[in-house]
Amino acid sequence: MITNPQSGTNVHEIAEGIYRINTPVDVLGGPAFNFNQYLLVDDEPLLFHTGPRQLFPVVRDAIASLMPVERLRYVGFSHTEADECGSLNLLLGVAPHAVPLCSQIAAMVSINDLADRPPRALADGEQLVLGRHTVQWFDTPHVPHGWDAGLLMDVSNGTLFCGDLFTQGGRGDIALTESDILGPSEAFRQPLDYFAHAPHTATTLARLAQQEPGTLACMHGSAWRGDGAALLRQLAEALVH
Repeated sequence: MITNPQSGTNVHEIAEGIYRINTPVDVLGGPAFNFNQYLLVDDEPLLFHTGPRQLFPVVRDAIASLMPVERLRYVGFSHTEADECGSLNLLLGVAPHAVPLCSQIAAMVSINDLADRPPRALADGEQLVLGRHTVQWFDTPHVPHGWDAGLLMDVSNGTLFCGDLFTQGGRGDIALTESDILGPSEAFRQPLDYFAHAPHTATTLARLAQQEPGTLACMHGSAWRGDGAALLRQLAEALVH
């Protein structure tokens, strides 16, 4: 469903009750790129990633195509970066009961000061019941980057909101794929190499693989369905070469 013909913003359900909001962008002097947010519609709705401030109007309207924006309860993100939480306060402004959802480190070093409302800071492994869905937080410091980094998983249906892992360039026209995303994501990563390459990166990815996700909700590019555990282990192997 196209929610804004001018920007190309579109919405697709990638797992039960989970909607990918995708906006393609033109990068000055470079190839096309894209930003995704994921809306989990439930008794206490959750948005993961906000997009940059400039995308707030189209993200807000995309949310409104699925539910009243003011119903938002949580605005989550992996780490403190513009495309992760750039429009956080704008969303809090239109959703009076929403609070930021982040790691305890993010709350301590940034969000307690940056956000207009105190965050719900999740401990490593902590679960949060949204209604029919339950999500779990995993601290992933420096994976792929940022001391405050963490990822969220819907343990009800095996969807891992995997942030910058498996970033794919281009417009992200395909909402959900079962085709290879490791090859395209590695081709995108290697020239820029935005991973931190921390000593524990492989261990962190192995821990995520143990959760056996069946859907990977990538922040840039297509979401992916398949053996997420195997793909995460393949990513760990690629990072050591």
